[in-house]
Amino acid sequence: MKATQTSASWPMVELEPQQAAAISRLFSSSVVRELARKGKSPLFTRLARQSHLLDALCTSKRVCDLFEMAFSLLQQEGHRDEYVYKTALIRRILLGRHSLQTASMLNEFRVGECKADLAILNGTATVYEVKSERDSLVRLRKQVLTYATVFAKVYVIASESHVTAVEAVVPQDVGILMLNRRYQISTLREAVDRAECTSPEAIFNAVRTQEARLILALNGILVPDVPNTALHAILRERFVLLAPMRAHESMVQVLKKTRNLLPLATLVSQLPNSLQTAALALSLRKLDRARLVSAINTPLRVAASWA
Repeated sequence: MKATQTSASWPMVELEPQQAAAISRLFSSSVVRELARKGKSPLFTRLARQSHLLDALCTSKRVCDLFEMAFSLLQQEGHRDEYVYKTALIRRILLGRHSLQTASMLNEFRVGECKADLAILNGTATVYEVKSERDSLVRLRKQVLTYATVFAKVYVIASESHVTAVEAVVPQDVGILMLNRRYQISTLREAVDRAECTSPEAIFNAVRTQEARLILALNGILVPDVPNTALHAILRERFVLLAPMRAHESMVQVLKKTRNLLPLATLVSQLPNSLQTAALALSLRKLDRARLVSAINTPLRVAASWA
């Protein structure tokens, strides 16, 4: 790694492509899940070596220190991936403006043929599509139009290099956020709340079967006891008759309960900032959470032997 001074508050580090890829993979669900389930991760050790970070830190440092160093490198312009953008959003909005007591989060939520990067449910449902400096904008218009069938508010968060192109591609009611060189989010355009333009059918196709039942029950619509083979058709038949705003409002109420992240609040408070996003994206059992906390506090000299 070769350091050069930039206008940012930290020195810019030039990473080889293989190094950058290894650092990015450190925050993958595979690594975090392995740490949580086994209390150690051979994959973490291999990636820590490939990234050269294991050699850059004193062996008395802990696994969490390596994650923090890795994230500080990913934060720098030119190295940022989707995880970095999601972390910025979660820290500013989910954990900053709201809390795990009042809001919930959907990660990689499928809507039609698209997969929404991040959605936050509070009084309404807001979706965020990430367009980092590494991403193409080819599918962006289709993505935001698809998300608008399920979510009342749609935002694109982009790098400075993409902002002008994003403004030219997305409709005027789509909000635009920019992650600037200092890793701060600027609001360039607020999203318009268009809950009335959502589609009950699209919402039905996006939620789980039990969630669809709960949404109908919230609207006083009972589903008859039918075989599982007939259930989907019966649910859909009743669901599409809901008014769009009512379907959206009920979806928010139900998903805030079924996708509740409050049980992870204690875990999140025990993790470094760099790992909080990864933890919130996984469904971890209580025992796994304790193992994850123990694993990240392991000295690097011990973690070096995991591989």
